[in-house]
Amino acid sequence: MKRVSPLRLLAFTLVALPAIAGLWAFAATAAPGKGDPAAGKKIYATKCVACHKADGSGGIKLTGNPAPSWKDKKRMATVTDAQLRDCIVNGKVKSGMVAWGKTGQLKPAEIDHLIAYIRVLAK
Repeated sequence: MKRVSPLRLLAFTLVALPAIAGLWAFAATAAPGKGDPAAGKKIYATKCVACHKADGSGGIKLTGNPAPSWKDKKRMATVTDAQLRDCIVNGKVKSGMVAWGKTGQLKPAEIDHLIAYIRVLAK
């Protein structure tokens, strides 16, 4: 078996990783949402309104960091459901975003509903 040089392996990795990431991002946005926007709206009203406002326009949180606007169509076109899920589940410490999934305050199905409602706000 022929040995592959470390430089070739590095070059292959640098080319392959972005391609794989692009396919993964496409798959995350191409799949239809599993959530119910009506159920997500109820969750949004209790968990998200304080920072993202009732209309989804975002603003400045108590931490002083900006909460993203779900109404920004251009921005939201680049945000995948997987990215939203990651943020909701794991939170974002620097921004003050709560890790709703890790704290057990939201179950996976509820997160699906919330993402579906955020997508409604983005339209």
